[in-house]
Amino acid sequence: MRIQMDVHNLEQTDALAKAFSKVVRPPMIILLNGDLGSGKTTFVKSLVKYLGSDDVVTSPTFTLLNTYSGKFPIYHFDMYRLSSMEEALAVGFDEYFDKKRLDGICLVEWAENVEGLINSVDFVIDIQKITDKQRKFIIREFSK
Repeated sequence: MRIQMDVHNLEQTDALAKAFSKVVRPPMIILLNGDLGSGKTTFVKSLVKYLGSDDVVTSPTFTLLNTYSGKFPIYHFDMYRLSSMEEALAVGFDEYFDKKRLDGICLVEWAENVEGLINSVDFVIDIQKITDKQRKFIIREFSK
C-alpha cells in the first residue's frame, strides 16, 4: 500500500489519521519522517485519539518516549536528541522494537538518528511541509 495525499488544514490531517487508524494494530512499528514543524506530532495526536486514548499527547523531544493508553499501548518516540543506535541501546530502547515482545505499537520520529536500531518496520509516513498550512503525506507499507 502506498498513499499520497495533500492536506490543507488540521481537519484534513485529523481525517487522514482517522482513516489510517483503521489499519493500525499491534505489534506494529511506524516511522514518521519530516523536518522540524512538518506535523509529525500533530498527526500522532490525532492517531492516538482514534486509537482510543484520552491521554494528552505531547512531543517526547526531551523525554525521548511517551506512552499512551488506548485500545493497546502506544509508544511514541522522538529520537531527535540521539545521535546513534548505541545511544538508543544505552537507554534500553531495543526491547521496544522486538516485535515478538511488543505489546502495542511504536510511533517513531527521527528514526534516521538511530539507524540500525529498527529492523522491522510496518509503515513509513513521510510528511513534507508545503506551506504554513499545507502538507504532503506519503504513507508506505512495508511487506512482512
